[in-house]
Amino acid sequence: MRSKRSQQSGFTLVEIAIVLVIIGLLLGGILKGQELINSAKVKNLANDFRTTPTFVYGYQDKYKALPGDDVAAVAHLGAGCAAPCQAGNGNGVIQGNWNSVTQTDETWQFWGHIRRANLAPGPTTWAAAAATDPYVPTNAVGGRVGFSSAVDAQLEVDNLAANATNPMRGTYQICSSGILGSFVKQLDIQMDDGQTNTGSMRAHPVGAALGAASTATTSVDDATAYVVCMTF
Repeated sequence: MRSKRSQQSGFTLVEIAIVLVIIGLLLGGILKGQELINSAKVKNLANDFRTTPTFVYGYQDKYKALPGDDVAAVAHLGAGCAAPCQAGNGNGVIQGNWNSVTQTDETWQFWGHIRRANLAPGPTTWAAAAATDPYVPTNAVGGRVGFSSAVDAQLEVDNLAANATNPMRGTYQICSSGILGSFVKQLDIQMDDGQTNTGSMRAHPVGAALGAASTATTSVDDATAYVVCMTF
């Protein structure tokens, strides 16, 4: 008489091995894809720091003035520079904080001037002075990008009060906000000396006071958002 013992079948070692290989390939593909996405973001973030100086030099070459500070902006840019676009005071300084939301600040006018001069892409008109205005330039991770003259009172990181022995140096500063710590470290390696509290590129957590001391690389948290600034 045939036994009633239930006959069970399972996966062979070969079948299990094949499944594990497929899972490994899928995980590897996902991780590689994420790595490529992150690398592209860092490349785009770095591009902001590389291209913004060319806008300044291009405007100077074209009009013999600084964008935002150009006292003859209306004459230079013609009908394209109508209110709220306006001329600067021509004192050789792009005045205002890098993240200003005041329309009359030269750091806010800076973007309108270079765009109307056909040196940079982006909208040339705006309805309201606010950080949420589409006129405000943003980086690859959605954070604010800004520009100003590197006057100690306006520096985002390491001014003389915060770092008397090693303050940031340079005529101008570019700042980019909302950058994760893991990207911050990659950016500094690509653009500067690999140390986030020395050199021409530095960083501190979003929300830190204007002019606060920068954060050392060893203290940068990969999951924390930072403001990164570069002077030139």
